[in-house]
Amino acid sequence: MSFARDGPRMASELSEGARMPPERFRVEIAPSEYITALDYPAASRTPAAVTLILAHGAGADQTSPFIVTFARALADRGIETVTFNFAYSERRRRVPDPNARLERCWRAVIESVKARVVGGEAKLAIGGKSMGGRIASQVAAAGIEDLAALLFLGYPLHPPGRPERLRAAHLRNVGAPMLFVQGSRDPFGSPQELHPIIEQLKPRAELFVVESGDHSFKVLKSAGVRQADVDRGIQKRAAAWLLGTAAR
Repeated sequence: MSFARDGPRMASELSEGARMPPERFRVEIAPSEYITALDYPAASRTPAAVTLILAHGAGADQTSPFIVTFARALADRGIETVTFNFAYSERRRRVPDPNARLERCWRAVIESVKARVVGGEAKLAIGGKSMGGRIASQVAAAGIEDLAALLFLGYPLHPPGRPERLRAAHLRNVGAPMLFVQGSRDPFGSPQELHPIIEQLKPRAELFVVESGDHSFKVLKSAGVRQADVDRGIQKRAAAWLLGTAAR
């Protein structure tokens, strides 16, 4: 992958004062049960072409540095980005809810965002970090109307050390384009393990490899690149892919 810097006033080069703060809102996921979501508005004078709902992974909530940094970077590049907490993380529990409950939360957020944010020419994309992206793919496989794209940031293809327990059979039922961003050292699934699956999903699926990256795209010092440049390269590629997909 390329680690070239973007042009002026992109992502990390925007000052905090130049950004609009995210707007907090609540989503009802069951009668009298709510979770918190954050809407990062696109830094653009024209309406955003795509709105991305980005879910956190199993080990952190939507305020994690990874999710906040990524959401801000995409918003800086013209993509309205909405993050949210799953019900278990909203209540500060460590153990994720069962799959059915996670999927139900995802669906409630999608419906809320469609009613609140997506309108006009804006397209809807969903995805997330690790578990958040996997659950998004399961919801998409079951069917989402007018879904433009899915973005996976470290897809958990299998539990570490258990390559026989693949979580990929449902992906063939996803009709929208998919971008898998995967670290070359990811213990939850290497690019080599993902490659034959993506080959079966083409042309709907693409793979972007973060050389020397782990499950959170952290690179080894021996890679000879700055982590900030790696992160910018990922954000740039994801934003360009989302905007390009939305324009089709």
